[in-house]
Formats: sequence, structure tokens, C-alpha cells
Amino acid sequence: MAILGKKQIARFFPRIDSQVEFRYQLKGQPDFERAVSSDISCGGLRFTSDRFIPTSTPVALEINLLNRLLKPVGRIAWSAPLPHSYRNQMGIQFMEFDALERQYLEDFVDTQIS
Repeated sequence: MAILGKKQIARFFPRIDSQVEFRYQLKGQPDFERAVSSDISCGGLRFTSDRFIPTSTPVALEINLLNRLLKPVGRIAWSAPLPHSYRNQMGIQFMEFDALERQYLEDFVDTQIS
């Protein structure tokens, strides 16, 4: 459960702490950037970057998960500067995901939780 203010909210997708390499491309940009997730779920992932990306920015992803390449499309759901740092922590919400790729990620998360 996550805490929002003083209320607890249940997460729709269970998340796991997992450092997964991925690449992301912002809409309208020609190049991909490399990053590593802090955690991941079937709903999205969290990562830290040297750059600020505004919320709602569309993002094409290439996630390397156990030598399988997943290519969901997402959006920046939230972004927050890290205290005493020039870095930003962000969450990407998956918006479009191939059904077989999503099932692969779900199976991965389930095996890590079990």
C-alpha cells in the first residue's frame, strides 16, 4: 500500500524494486536516452535522470527484460527533483503495451514477488 497524505491507497499493480535497463525517446526527439529503473510494475516504472521531463510528456520505451525487448508507449506521470541534487526522479505510466509483452512483464513481476 502507498500513503497519500495520511490515507493509504492500494496499488492497482504490484511493483518490485528492480534495476532494469531501458531506453526512452521523448515525442518529437530523434534520439533515445539510456536509463535504469528503480522499480517496475505492469503499470509503469520509476527512474532517476539528470534532466527534467514535464508530466504528460509521451515516451516511447525499449525495456530490456531478461534479454527480451519490450516496447510499450508511456507518458511521464510525475516528476520530482531529488533534494540536494540536480537530478530528478520520475514515473512513467504505460499507456500502450502489446498483450504478449505485457504478459511477459506480469510473469516477471509475479516470479519476483513469489
